[in-house]
Amino acid sequence: MKTIGLRTLVEELNLKNLTPDVDMDDVRIATPDINRPALQLTGYYEHFANERVQIIGYVEFSYLQHLEEEVRVKMFEDFVSRKIPCVIFTTNMQPGQEILSLCEKYQVPALGTEKATSSFMAEIIRWLGVKLAPMISIHGVLVDVFGEGVLIMGESGIGKSEAALELLKRGHRLVSDDVVEISRVSDVTLVGSAPDITRHFIELRGIGIIDVKSLYGVESVKDTQSIDLVIKLEEWDRDKEYDRLGLEEEYIEFLGNKVVCHSLPIRPGRNLAIIVEAAAVNHRQKKMGYNAAQELYKRVQANLVKKREGDR
Repeated sequence: MKTIGLRTLVEELNLKNLTPDVDMDDVRIATPDINRPALQLTGYYEHFANERVQIIGYVEFSYLQHLEEEVRVKMFEDFVSRKIPCVIFTTNMQPGQEILSLCEKYQVPALGTEKATSSFMAEIIRWLGVKLAPMISIHGVLVDVFGEGVLIMGESGIGKSEAALELLKRGHRLVSDDVVEISRVSDVTLVGSAPDITRHFIELRGIGIIDVKSLYGVESVKDTQSIDLVIKLEEWDRDKEYDRLGLEEEYIEFLGNKVVCHSLPIRPGRNLAIIVEAAAVNHRQKKMGYNAAQELYKRVQANLVKKREGDR
């Protein structure tokens, strides 16, 4: 199961550590979901998701402040003793020493943020969703072409890296060469990135490893990119029928999400970079509501109807 350290979350979201004596190095978060313990602070613990990050907003904090100190301590102790990973106080609220002492007693990190509860919840859910998204690694090259994430796949040595290099020279950006890590951040979105060890490098057979960032500048690379289109390179087969109209989309599936996929036959003289550019622009045009293949089909059908009427 994919997890992330609590210290990383604290640093990335710029949270205040209200209990510096509590060790958070071994605390791992395994779910992108969060919990606001309104019902728990009243004593209801049925279906309590204690594995989630716990967020105390203005409503929960005000409720605790209106309780008698003895009741407040008992309610919060019942809550903090249930092996929760951490508790975050939003809107710059300052819990009393009796609350912080209980966090220290049960070794639960207490954190704070000055952000409003709703905006902070949206931020932490998005951040955890990306960091804890299901991920696979595949063999391919991911390039940002006119803002469209194009994943180029194919057998080793077929020309994926060479196509990516030509695209870089034409002003596009490299995300990853050879190995692409794909994360499913939502039901409709896949995001690709490069492993840390190979980020910004391209392998060219006969030349070796080149550093794209050093050779072409920082504008030629990108750390992450959504995957919008897949192009599969394959050797030209004279006996195979290739789609020449594109009326029906073909798809490939990663982690349960489908992505439009085009099979591109390779033969001498074909400029892969220009074809990939055209595929990316055409895909964007389809997303904007215009399909050239369907437009051609409509014109052909209209022309046939006109001919039939003229023959009558």
